[in-house]
Amino acid sequence: MEKQKRLVALDVLRGITIAGMITVNNPGSWSHIYAPLRHAEWNGCTPTDLVFPFFMFVMGVAMYISWSKTDFRLTWHAVGKLLYRGLLLVLIGWAIGCYGITLRTLSADGTWTDVWQKILHNMRFMGVLPRLGIVSILGGLCLLLFKPKHAPWVAAVLMIIYCIIIGVTGSFDLNTDNIVARLDVAVLGEGHMYHKGGIAFDPEGLLSTIPCVAHCLLGVMAGMLIMRPSDKWQKVNNLFIFGSIILLSGFLLDYAFPINKSLWSASYVLVTCGLASLLLALLIWIIDIKGKRTWAVFFESFGANPLFIFVLSGIIVITISNIRFGFHGDQYSLWSFWYKVCIQPLFGDKGGSLVCALSLVGIMWCIGYPLYRKNIYIKL
Repeated sequence: MEKQKRLVALDVLRGITIAGMITVNNPGSWSHIYAPLRHAEWNGCTPTDLVFPFFMFVMGVAMYISWSKTDFRLTWHAVGKLLYRGLLLVLIGWAIGCYGITLRTLSADGTWTDVWQKILHNMRFMGVLPRLGIVSILGGLCLLLFKPKHAPWVAAVLMIIYCIIIGVTGSFDLNTDNIVARLDVAVLGEGHMYHKGGIAFDPEGLLSTIPCVAHCLLGVMAGMLIMRPSDKWQKVNNLFIFGSIILLSGFLLDYAFPINKSLWSASYVLVTCGLASLLLALLIWIIDIKGKRTWAVFFESFGANPLFIFVLSGIIVITISNIRFGFHGDQYSLWSFWYKVCIQPLFGDKGGSLVCALSLVGIMWCIGYPLYRKNIYIKL
């Protein structure tokens, strides 16, 4: 797609989320993090809890724009395209997991046998990229099968089903009886799951994929409002009204089904999609109506190749976190040396941890900006 034909505000929002994901995922030290850069312990929502759902929302918007070119026809070619891209994201996520296990094991003087044993018994199957891959497949199939006009009803049914499952089983708390955890343990096994509070509980688990598909379809609905024939002011108004309605609905639902990222609760879906809609409306107003685009080039550079930059940032951090050496009698990795020796003395514990994360964002921008300038789009 030519750069001038891309929806710039959408690229900027996507870039903001990717820069945010890199920042919150890569502090200099996990022991020293400012409160807004931590996930909520269980119920509630911090700024960090907005980043991933914003990207999921943007994926839904982009999905509508992309499939509108084929009039949302459900063909074998379309299904093959959905499966290819979705499974590619899952496999890339698994490959990064294997890469991390390999480097951590070998850098700790483990053997290749140890590596294979850990991959077989301890590799996490779910995560950000696998979730994106699975949701892109299921969300795309829902869009092509039921068509955009039915997206609100499909999203509503999915969220109601999920609320009923959680409510009937009383799975509002973090414990071993939680149905979300029980299903993942039964299908994936405890060794292949994320552990939260000493309990095998995966925030990107199987059952919570249901509301994630609804999340994606709310992005589709926003895409419909953006692409509907109307002037730019009307698009902003429509997005603002849409975002305000679902945001308020999410806060009201919070009384019955608390906002919870780990469960990906229906209230969490509505609140985060509402906020994402409002931010997208603001960006369209600033960039497309007011024409103030210069400030956004930094984020647009990330938004042009979001998943490539995100994946590459993960590979870089895994690599430099496992290249170890001695310095003045202490052992460091390149990443810990950068934080503890170079950054922490200047900015302190928490400040240094944030600056360390932002330095990685800067490195990724140095990679993403030339690609953006040359109109190179690497699709994952």
